[in-house]
Amino acid sequence: MTFNYDVIVVGAGHAGCDAAAAAANLGSRTLLITMDMNKIAQMSCNPAVGGIAKGQIVREMDALGGQMGIVTDTTAIQFRMLNRSKGPAMWSPRAQSDRSRFIEKWREVLDSIPNLFIWQDVVNQLIIKNNTVVGVKTSLDVEFYAKSVILTVGTFLNGLMHIGKTQIQGGRISEPASFGITEQLVALGFEKDRMKTGTPVRIDGRSVDYSLMEEQKGENDFHKFSYLDFQPRPLKQLSCWTLYTNEASHDVLRSGLEDSPLYNGQIKSIGPRYCPSIETKIVTFADKLQHQLFLEPEGENTQEYYLNGFSSSLPLSIQLKALQQIPAFKNIHIYRPGYAIEYDFFPPTQLYHTLETKLIKNLFFAGQINGTTGYEEAGSQGLMAGINAHINTHGGNSFVLGRDEAYIGVLIDDLVTKGVDEPYRMFTSRAEYRILLRQDDADMRLTEKAYNIGLATQERFSLLKDKREKIENIVDFARNYSVKAEYVNSGLEAFGTTPLRHGVKLIDLILRPQLNIEKVASLIPAFKEELDKISNRKEEIIEAAEILMKYEGYIAREKIIAEKINRLENIKIRGKFDYNTIQSLSTEAKQKLTNINPDTIAQASRIPGVSPNDINVLLVLLGR
Repeated sequence: MTFNYDVIVVGAGHAGCDAAAAAANLGSRTLLITMDMNKIAQMSCNPAVGGIAKGQIVREMDALGGQMGIVTDTTAIQFRMLNRSKGPAMWSPRAQSDRSRFIEKWREVLDSIPNLFIWQDVVNQLIIKNNTVVGVKTSLDVEFYAKSVILTVGTFLNGLMHIGKTQIQGGRISEPASFGITEQLVALGFEKDRMKTGTPVRIDGRSVDYSLMEEQKGENDFHKFSYLDFQPRPLKQLSCWTLYTNEASHDVLRSGLEDSPLYNGQIKSIGPRYCPSIETKIVTFADKLQHQLFLEPEGENTQEYYLNGFSSSLPLSIQLKALQQIPAFKNIHIYRPGYAIEYDFFPPTQLYHTLETKLIKNLFFAGQINGTTGYEEAGSQGLMAGINAHINTHGGNSFVLGRDEAYIGVLIDDLVTKGVDEPYRMFTSRAEYRILLRQDDADMRLTEKAYNIGLATQERFSLLKDKREKIENIVDFARNYSVKAEYVNSGLEAFGTTPLRHGVKLIDLILRPQLNIEKVASLIPAFKEELDKISNRKEEIIEAAEILMKYEGYIAREKIIAEKINRLENIKIRGKFDYNTIQSLSTEAKQKLTNINPDTIAQASRIPGVSPNDINVLLVLLGR
């Protein structure tokens, strides 16, 4: 056994697992340190991956050669594509996973990577020399050395849990907090702050009346997270259930507010605005008579359910009594109550776009330490940190994604440019190029980039080339094949669309809102014959081709806008100005620009407090 590595990853949550896998798969000798090897990639909150914008992130991770999508597909117990009623830019995959199988599969993945080693321990100190991290010290008084270190410590730094007036030190229920790293980083000059998140009660499904809830089944079509060619969802598929709180349960919740850590001053840090606790909901939306809840299965062979929408830090007695007011939960038994947790994070404006810290060379932060929330946001940061830690160790150009290239690019740019004032969660609204960042084409955008740096495998790249070729063949056929009215009009009328007056190109039919490729192929044997040539991933390829054709104009327009903005991304300004000496800049701009020290004019323009006039001043000074 050696105590010297290329990359050390501290923490084996969702950020840590993908960070370690990426660094090791790229060729770095990697050590993953975790306090409990039986809880690797633990789903601390709900046992689900994906959702609005989050699903796009997971598909991007998979396209780059990350592992979260594969693990999710093989452990899913329900899959749904959200937002189908909207355009494809808004479609978002989401899956419920078997919590224990998810952990088992991640452990299997990590154990299969030759360059990856695991050590069970707690890191309480970084070893730093000449403003460069060179290793870590653990609670067992072991020293490990590496050329790069990635901190993916989740909610464990000085973690404090709250259930009513009860306070328990810990990073998760029944797991100890981590001490020492925060204090060391602050002493080195890092700015730190506190955040709060929470999780709901866990319910025994045998105590629930399912007849009083609405069943929500999953989908079983070709969609999945990974672009690799395999059959998804080998596990039994299960339903979720929806129900509502009522006035009686609200009355009970109100009676406990004086003992709520959120309202009695016990919790002082900021929680997620978009995912409020149930006590926050009844205060903020006092006029609402009910709030929707989702009862979600935790696994294929367990009675444990997760009550989505009922996050709470109220006393156990209040949580239980409020639930009993809901008819379906009249005889409820719970495994454990909901709780809130406060933890340390470090404002991410202290990072470069590579996620390397500005103060300490070769030290990377990923996940909730950067003020984010969510498995997907964490995993994508871990992946990017793992890639760049490997590059720092072995040489090469930094790997950074633009805002027009990936939701991951939007996420990281938002963090390091704007910072956070609440736990950061990705939404489609945060991306200005949503039409370019669809879930269906993440492989088209990213796999070749990952292949070029050595992370995406030859198998992935071959699948990409095959898919691209088949899509082009479909589009070319549709553009060039002529359709005569007399052969299709009766079929067009049957599909509820206007018959042709003269011949058209096949693509003109596909573009009609009432039609799609499948319907058009049923009317035109030559087109069906062309599609039947596709043997593997046929539905995926046809869907991608149809989206490209139907949204061609929107895609082209958004690319033009992105290219204009990208010109500003090419104007480098780091190191060119002493902002405090530029009289024409506003005081706030001087402070923000000095603090963040942006790479480019485009990044500077996205900093809150830097006005268009400030940007014009910089452009004039650059001679533009």
